[in-house]
Amino acid sequence: MSGAPDIEAVFRAEYGRAVSVLVRFLGDIDLAEEAVQDAFTTAVRTWPETGVPPSPAGWIITTARNRAIDRLRRESSRDARQAEAALLHAPDPSAPDTSPEEGPVRDDRLRLIFTCCHPALALQSRVALTLRLLGGLGTAQIARAFLVPEPTLAQRLVRAKAKIRDAGIPYRVPRDADLPDRLGGVLAVLYLIFNEGYTGDPALCAEALRLGRLLAALMPDEPEVTGLLALMLLIEARRPARQDADGALVPLPEQDRSRWDRALLAEGQDLVRRCLRRNRPGPYQIQAAINAVHSDAPTAGATDWGQILALYDQLMAVAPSPVVALNRAVAVAETEGPARALDLVEALDLGRYHVLHAVRADLLRRLGRTAEAATEYGVAAGLAASEAERAHLERRGRDLGV
Repeated sequence: MSGAPDIEAVFRAEYGRAVSVLVRFLGDIDLAEEAVQDAFTTAVRTWPETGVPPSPAGWIITTARNRAIDRLRRESSRDARQAEAALLHAPDPSAPDTSPEEGPVRDDRLRLIFTCCHPALALQSRVALTLRLLGGLGTAQIARAFLVPEPTLAQRLVRAKAKIRDAGIPYRVPRDADLPDRLGGVLAVLYLIFNEGYTGDPALCAEALRLGRLLAALMPDEPEVTGLLALMLLIEARRPARQDADGALVPLPEQDRSRWDRALLAEGQDLVRRCLRRNRPGPYQIQAAINAVHSDAPTAGATDWGQILALYDQLMAVAPSPVVALNRAVAVAETEGPARALDLVEALDLGRYHVLHAVRADLLRRLGRTAEAATEYGVAAGLAASEAERAHLERRGRDLGV
C-alpha cells in the first residue's frame, strides 16, 4: 500500500493546480482552498488503504469539486446556488482547460497569480497570498521568506482575502492592458517560489521555471521577465554541484563546476545577452548578469569580482535593500578585503536573517577572529531554514576547532 510519502509528493506537485482550477469555477478563494485541503485530508485517510489512484491529480481535483458542491448545497444564499450550478454544469475540472474564455493567460496557475496580484492589494500581500495558494506553502515558510514574524504574515493573509472579498475584486483573466501593472507582484511570486524550492523542494523550482517560460512567451517585450527567467536558469544550473555524494551542502566557491548543467547555463547566458542589448536594466536583469559572471569563470579564483561589484553598485542604485547590501559586501570582501566588508555588514539591520550571520562569520574567520567566528556560525546555524544549510554552518563552526 502507498502511504504518506506519496501523498506528500502529490501535494507538492498538484496543490497549486487544484486550487487554481477550483478558483476558476468557484470564484471564491477561501472555498477553493478549503475544498482542496479537504480532498487531501480524505487522501491521507483513504490512500494508505486503497493505494494512490492512477491519476492522483484528477482524483484530488474531482474530490475537491465534490466537497465544494456539498458545502454549497448546505448554504441557502443565491451566490451559493449559482456557484453550485456553475460547478455542476462545468466540464471535468481535472481535464486540461479548454474553455473559450478570452484573454492572454491560458495556464490556470499563471492565471491565478495574475488574479491575486491585483493592484488593490499591497505588493507583499499579493506575493504572500499567491505563495499560500499556488505553492501550498505554510504561513511559517512564507514568513521566513519575507523575514517577518509568523503572526504578522498570518494577519496579512487574512486581510488580503478580506479585501478581495469586500472590494469585489473579480476572479478573471486580466486584460492585456492590466498585465503590466500586475507584473511586479507576479515576478516576485515566481522568484520566491523558486527560492523556496532551491532550499528545499526541487519541484517548486521546476514549477517556477515552467511558469517563467510561459510568462516570457506571454510578455516577450518585457526585459524584466526575460531577466527573471535567466536568473532562475543560471541558479538552477548549479543544482547538480550544490551537494556532495553524502548530501552535504557545497557552497559556490567550492563547487565542481564541471557538474553544472551546461544547457541551462547556455540558455540563461543567452537571455542575459538579450537583456543587455535592450539596455533597459532592472533588478532581475542585473541579478542575472551577476550570476552570468559567476558562470563564466572556469574556477572560483578566476571570478571577475570587480565586475560583480560594479553590478551590485548598479543594483543598489536601482533596487536598494539590506539583502542587496549584504551581497555587495561579499563582493567588497573579494576586492577590498574582509575588514572593509565587515564594516559594511556591521551597519546592516537584517534581524534574524541567517545569511547575515553566516557572512559575518566567514569575514571574522578570514580576519583571524576565530572565537567570534565560531559563535556567529552557531547563530547562523540556529536560524537556518533547511537542514542542509544548518549542517553546513555547524560543520564550518566545528572546523575552527574552538
